[in-house]
Amino acid sequence: MSLFIDEAEITVQGGDGGSGLVSFRREKFMPKGGPDGGDGGDGGDVVLVADKHLGSLLDLTHRHHLKADRGLPGQRNCRSGRSGRALVVPVPVGTTVTDADTGERLGDLTRPGQKLTVAFGGVGGRGNDAFKGPTRQAPMFCEKGERGERRRLRLELKLLADVGLAGLPNAGKSSLLARVSAARPKIANYPFTTLVPNLGVCRLGRHGSYVIADVPGLIAGAHQGIGLGHCFLRHLERTRVIVHLVDASRTERPDPLEDFATLVSELALFGRGLERLPRLVALNKIDVSDRDDVAALTAELEARGETVFAISAATGEGVEALMGAVGERVVALRQLDDAQAEPATESPRRRRRARQPVRVLPCDDGGFTVSGSQPEEAVARLDLNTEGGVTRLHELLSQMGILTRLEELGAEDGDTVRIGEIEFDYVTAASVYDQFE
Repeated sequence: MSLFIDEAEITVQGGDGGSGLVSFRREKFMPKGGPDGGDGGDGGDVVLVADKHLGSLLDLTHRHHLKADRGLPGQRNCRSGRSGRALVVPVPVGTTVTDADTGERLGDLTRPGQKLTVAFGGVGGRGNDAFKGPTRQAPMFCEKGERGERRRLRLELKLLADVGLAGLPNAGKSSLLARVSAARPKIANYPFTTLVPNLGVCRLGRHGSYVIADVPGLIAGAHQGIGLGHCFLRHLERTRVIVHLVDASRTERPDPLEDFATLVSELALFGRGLERLPRLVALNKIDVSDRDDVAALTAELEARGETVFAISAATGEGVEALMGAVGERVVALRQLDDAQAEPATESPRRRRRARQPVRVLPCDDGGFTVSGSQPEEAVARLDLNTEGGVTRLHELLSQMGILTRLEELGAEDGDTVRIGEIEFDYVTAASVYDQFE
């Protein structure tokens, strides 16, 4: 028997983009040909895909770090490097994906075959051929590939079921599921017989079919981690109807009304909208109960506004009426959901990153700090160990107005300038070329 794992935490990283190439044509009769350095390939994305053949997140418990292929560097003759292959990771249908660091909900995989890109690969750097023009006919620089996106994700599996069975231990949930479907959950007369959620398909004539989930029994304090129910309450979040199963025989617990109050309280304290779901109450084990007592319990619950059914999961008495009412509720709620459904929209090819404004600030040690999206991206993607990279950076900083701002703050040759993770000495335009001579 395979383990049922409904939570996992993984780190995903898109592949790095390949770097562009600085190259010039060197052919017979063309000793000084133009630039022909190609662009680097894009890094591969990390993509989650909903697989109907998976029942848990067990496969990801030993794969904590997932990384897509990187793009290859550009080549001569203006040939681009090959893009990295995407890493496709199958997950069960019903998996919710959340950014573990920010808490942002990234997506919900509720349909077989549905895909979600969770980490984009880096864009490949441009080769020097991309920078040629009338005023720059022999560019001596290129771009390095962008780093792939890295994220820490929390995955939660929430079973897709129309109906949820909620009840205290030994209330008869597994017996009812076995009665109305082909599911064969373990049934025994001791607490917490059900250790993992079980699913069954109920077919009822004109209602078609719907899925029923039996989750492990709740006890008082389940929302705080007591017992087993708190581990699996999330599987009731997707249900349309909850059937509260209450043992009416008084053989296990003396007060069925108190059991029902415990169920309602624990679902409300767990939150996430469980207390607002439509519900039916099933008084179970009437075959071994006092019928007058069952009638009194029914009257008391109906006086509170509940819809009550007296059943016996063991003999089948009253089960057809209960499941007929459940089927009617499910059909009505499905039609309502279809009417309110919004059209599916495709996610953007890449997430837009927030653009940070450019700021130039003096430091206590006499240097200067430059921050902002544009300058930080520039230093990250240029090779500052080459003359072409340095002159290109100087050109970009001038276009951004950063050099003018540094001059206004009194920067002199040799002062330390920090941009992102890079530190370099400030030089005037006249000195840029001198350091490579």
